[in-house]
Amino acid sequence: MVKPISLPLVGCALSAGCIHVPRQVVGALESHAQAAQPQAKDTTPGGILTGAAALGDWTTDAPGVRRKLTTADLAKPFDTPSARNQPRLVPRPEGAMPKVPTGFKVTELATGLNNPRKVVVAPNGDIFVVESRPNRVRVLRDADNDGKPEVNQVFAEGLRQPFGIAFYPPGPEPTHVYVANTDSVVRFPYKSGDVKASGEPATITDKISGGGRLTGGGHWTRDVVFAKDGRKMFVSVGSRSNVSDDEGEARRARIFEFNPDGTGERVYATGIRNPVGLAIHPQTGDVWTSVNERDELGDHLVPDYVTKVKDGGFYGWPWFYIGGNQDPRHEGKHPELKDKVIVPDVLLQSHMASLAMTFYTGAQFPTGYSNHAFAAQHGSWNRARRTGYKVVRIPIESGKATGVYEDFLTGFVTPEGDVWGRPVGVAVAKDGALLVTDDGSNTLWRISYSGAK
Repeated sequence: MVKPISLPLVGCALSAGCIHVPRQVVGALESHAQAAQPQAKDTTPGGILTGAAALGDWTTDAPGVRRKLTTADLAKPFDTPSARNQPRLVPRPEGAMPKVPTGFKVTELATGLNNPRKVVVAPNGDIFVVESRPNRVRVLRDADNDGKPEVNQVFAEGLRQPFGIAFYPPGPEPTHVYVANTDSVVRFPYKSGDVKASGEPATITDKISGGGRLTGGGHWTRDVVFAKDGRKMFVSVGSRSNVSDDEGEARRARIFEFNPDGTGERVYATGIRNPVGLAIHPQTGDVWTSVNERDELGDHLVPDYVTKVKDGGFYGWPWFYIGGNQDPRHEGKHPELKDKVIVPDVLLQSHMASLAMTFYTGAQFPTGYSNHAFAAQHGSWNRARRTGYKVVRIPIESGKATGVYEDFLTGFVTPEGDVWGRPVGVAVAKDGALLVTDDGSNTLWRISYSGAK
């Protein structure tokens, strides 16, 4: 077996490792920001919050609220102080449930998990959940769809800070389960219905830069997905730092492409500070990613984002952001790259910590949801008024994003601003329900639809 890594937890890279800031300190930060905090009141005729009205906090979140940010809305660096406002994690309040749009219902599929992160669904409907802290993968089976899994078992353990997981080859009969450790990609033999790995993991590549768990950098999560035709494997690697350009970043802040056997490595895209989640568009086959951008430039800079990834594309980090905007901490560096920076497709509020994403391929939700993206927002720490802690829906039309994102699953923050849930992974169940992992309350949520289509 692969030996697990044991590292100290610092900051909020994993929920139980959050630094708890004294309530009086956070209260002062929030009071300072309250007067200038834009509130979600005014909308365009289409019902979309834009400009300053789109820059709300948890109190302005609700299922169905839509926002659209553009490059014209970018704040100036240091417009506001750089806050250190870690989530105050509390036990789930009695009777508390996430909120979903009318016609949808949210239920607990599994509780008592240990740091559930990425979730994927096998072709036969089994649900595979990566539990990162205990270095293992768990499988759940709810074959009768009664919301009570009849199988709940560890599939594999002894991993190394695992996050990403994918079945190979794509299609109804995968032969392997791939797992992205922080410093490698391994695979287990698999046949439909397996609830326990039948063999030891084989190393596909061990040339992945390993991460730690550090506030503002040290990104440790690695995701793995396969091209629609199964010929290529994509692996995401986040930065080591917030905004450094030293030698430690040489093989980081990028997406790699490999052959499924680990050969043929090449860099697919660069300048992506932390491409936590990867997904393949079900129709076009395009690679998409969900990204944590940099910190310490103020409450409203730099926006996190979800975007289709261009082969060979450069997305700016660490010298530029959201196009040719120079990071003031690298003033004058690499002017030759300024005009090459790609603007992402969907700008999210800054510091929301956008994690895993998926495309809706089920038939249970209304037809308007087909092939739209869902992305989990783990929640802010570098913002005076916290934001995130929700799942958003991103409309995709003919393979292209509209730039709009919509609150879908909210309610993980108490009226006092305490946090009891933090979404991480999203996947589509075999019956078309949406599955969401939450490493704040250690729950796997199931969102179903029974309203009019």
